Amino acid sequence: MELRSSWMVALTLTAVMVTAVTADRSNNKSGGLYWSTAEEEAQAQLQPRVDDSAVEADFDADGGFSSLDSMLQWALGHSDPDQLKEAAKEVQGLNPADLNKRRLEIKQLMEELKTPSDAQLMKVAILDLKNSSLSLEDRHRALEELLELVEPIDNANDLNKLGGLAVVIGELDHSDSETRKMAAWIIGKASQNNPLVQKQVLELRALSKLMKMVKSSFVEEAIKAIYAVSALLRNNVAGQEMFYEEAGQKLLQDIVSDSSIGNRLRIRAVVLLGDLAEFQLGNTDKDELPFFSNRIFLKSVVDLTSAADLHLQEKALIAIKSLLRLKTTEAPVFKDFCGLDAALERMRQQLQDLMVEEYHRDYAMDVESLRSEVQLIFQRKLEKVVTGLAGFGV
Repeated sequence: MELRSSWMVALTLTAVMVTAVTADRSNNKSGGLYWSTAEEEAQAQLQPRVDDSAVEADFDADGGFSSLDSMLQWALGHSDPDQLKEAAKEVQGLNPADLNKRRLEIKQLMEELKTPSDAQLMKVAILDLKNSSLSLEDRHRALEELLELVEPIDNANDLNKLGGLAVVIGELDHSDSETRKMAAWIIGKASQNNPLVQKQVLELRALSKLMKMVKSSFVEEAIKAIYAVSALLRNNVAGQEMFYEEAGQKLLQDIVSDSSIGNRLRIRAVVLLGDLAEFQLGNTDKDELPFFSNRIFLKSVVDLTSAADLHLQEKALIAIKSLLRLKTTEAPVFKDFCGLDAALERMRQQLQDLMVEEYHRDYAMDVESLRSEVQLIFQRKLEKVVTGLAGFGV
């Protein structure tokens, strides 16, 4: 209420001041102060007033005005004509020194009322997080503020400059699971498709902490942690190397093969697996890692095509599509050990049934298109094996 009152005073005075200092176009050609005439004031009073509710809504939504002109229009529309006339008379009586002083006072007030920049808001949130006596509620609020602020890439790049990245990483060790979850979420969002922040996070040794959090019994914490891990590894060789050094492949295998783990976390894990396999396909100069062709691991991925969750089945298919295209994976292993041919046929029948239902039809058709593509890649991989054996006279 006090802030709105300050706005009103500042804007009304500004409107009066601007009117008072406009050059006299009709009465004083040599230049000087021009005061609006009674007729002009009367005309101004006849102008339609702006709808209060519309302006209030606009003010609250934007937190300010786009230009000085819009501020003056708002002030004039919300001022009592008689009071405005009295204020004009008061300004009229000011000498040049007092007039200039009043200008400076209004300018200072307007500066104080300016909306803070994103960098300023980030600094405030970071300072709050550094306060060890901050309440848990306020700590969560500061983290939520940073989560929103780091979405633009420029802000994400500023996080470390402002000292905030190390502070957020420090929150991964907090005793409160919600705090840890929010911190991981911020790291993931800031690192998304951002090589600079990826590098900074890896240098601050946050990856191992996040990988441990993936094993958390708190579901949301684990999900946000694997989200952050995925963001750090995407198209990042250094991050992937650190991930494998920390036994990341075993972490993925444990999640994918454990049916007691919730599907949301398993979906994230199999998506990460697909990303890693796809990255390997695009970097043929690097040796393919043994775990990609581990038959037990491959079977656990193929088994996901039998999951009750169709989204999990779809993500498993995408990962299988990339795994089939790797040089070191063997078609007979997919066929004989993993049972991929039977799994694909089972999916085909399931998707046909879903296509009958209008609600599922479009999605089922998309998954069927993917399934058919995987089957084609699988058949071609098998044919290469048969052709190779024929060449050896087997």
